[in-house]
Parts: sequence; structure tokens; C-alpha cells
Amino acid sequence: MAGVGLAAVAAWVPCRKWSWAAVTFGFHHGLSTLLARKTERTPQWLRACRHKTSISFLSRPDLPNLAYKRLKGKSPGIIFIPGYISNMNGTKALAIEEFCKSLGHAYIRFDYSGVGNSDGNLEECTVGKWRKDVLSIIDDLAEGPQILVGSSLGGWLMFHAAIARPQKVVALVGVATAMDGLVTQFNQLPIETKKEIEMKGVWPMPSKYSEEGVYRIQYSVIKEAEHHCLLHSPIPVKCPIRLLHGMKDDIVPWHTSVQVADRVVSTDVDVILRKNSDHRMKEKADIQLLVYTIDDLIDKLSTIVH
Repeated sequence: MAGVGLAAVAAWVPCRKWSWAAVTFGFHHGLSTLLARKTERTPQWLRACRHKTSISFLSRPDLPNLAYKRLKGKSPGIIFIPGYISNMNGTKALAIEEFCKSLGHAYIRFDYSGVGNSDGNLEECTVGKWRKDVLSIIDDLAEGPQILVGSSLGGWLMFHAAIARPQKVVALVGVATAMDGLVTQFNQLPIETKKEIEMKGVWPMPSKYSEEGVYRIQYSVIKEAEHHCLLHSPIPVKCPIRLLHGMKDDIVPWHTSVQVADRVVSTDVDVILRKNSDHRMKEKADIQLLVYTIDDLIDKLSTIVH
């Protein structure tokens, strides 16, 4: 896969101020220097994500109002797109906010319709409707070029946003990108199970992240999601892309990120694997890798602009 940098956690070197382990394989010069550069400019924001930002609401005619929190600042701005039924107050969303505060960059985090503080009925939500949510945030709130950071389902939706708004989306960072995930998981079920789900109209999808142990997904949602699958053909996104994935992810296999890298048109693509990380990638070392990846893209884009 030309243009794709692969890294796994194997060679460890200490960084100066962050006191954590960095991966260095040398497949991509940006990756090999990513974790050991400009640490002096980054304060110790990770120790506590305590700063409070007031909730605002984006009013949309004929669509649910979206709850969001926004920091104004420099370009490029950063937008965090959460995972399935996840809200804007997760570990990654808050950590990126603190990072953006430390550098003075603009940042937006939000809740999907039907989730968190946003309006809407979760049972009526679909991948297509959440795609519209992301585009509403980009169109109505974001100013100037944006780096999208998508977690799980958010990683799938960020590619749709990049396709729909190529002039505004200048880079992508995926965390356990679940592209086509809902459809892929359903299609892997036994034929008899799929027939039963179709007949009952609901798929009780097992999940250790649900209090009930399952997510109850409407069959109509699965069928609607098929219209938004991207892996069946080349993905027309040309901006820089960084895909982070844990090799112990038991929800979305890390091979999915490699497949995305192979299908995307962009030649500036790195897949960065963490050997001991799971689907959520919310441990301290995971978060540090995430913000360093964003920082590196900010510098890269600044170099291109200037």
C-alpha cells in the first residue's frame, strides 16, 4: 500500500516532558519525529480536564436542535465526532479541548441528535441523520479549515463529511474507525439469525459498553446504513489522514483501518497501531498519541499554507 505508514508498539523511547513511550519504526518521517518534537510548547494539560465550557444549542429548521460546546481560536479548527451513542463529554473529547486551549486553536464538540443534551428520539436516528448532524456543525458553526477527529462511528462519518465538504475539511484523524461497521457486523451473522432479526425488526447487538449488555438496533437502521457504506469502492478523500487503532479492539478489528487506508484516494495516509489498546483508546498513552497526532497535522497544514 503505497503512501501508507504502518506502526505497531514495539520500539520504545522516552520523550522529554511527557514521560511516556513512543513508537518509532521509521516508515514515515512524520511519525518518527511526531513524538519527540516541540514538547516544550505543550503544557501539562492532561493532568485535569476541569475547565468548563457552557452548552449551546444549534437550532435547525425541521431537524432536532444540537447541543454543542465551542472554543474560538486559531485555524485550523478541530471538531470531535463521537462514537455510537457516545456524548461530547468523553475522555477523548475533553482531552482534545484542553489541548486546543493550550495552543489557542478553535474547537467544537457536540452531541448527535437523540444523544446527550441534543433534541431528538434515539430510536428514530440513523447513520444518514447523524451524517446530517456532522454537516450542520461544519456548515453552521465551524469557521475556516477544519481537522475532523472521529471516534468509532465518528470515524465513518468524518469520511462522509470530507467527501461532502472537501474545501473545508483539511485533515482527518480516526480513532478505531468503524467504517461500514454496523453493516459489516450484521452481515457476519448466521443466515438464520439475520432472518430472525428481519422478522422481529430489532437486532439486540451484544456490547460490553451497554448497561443492558446489548444495543437494541432497529432493522430499518441497518438497512439505511447500507446506503452509506464506503469500502466497496475508492474513497474520494485527498486530504492528510491519520488512523489510530488498538490491536486489542474486539469491536472493530484493526484491519479495518488498514482497509480504509488502502481504499482512500489520498496518498498522505498513516495507520498507527497500538499493540495493547482496546476499542476506546482512552488510556493516558492513547490520549497522548492522539493529541500529538493532531499537533503534527496542525504543523503540517501550517507549512503548506505558508
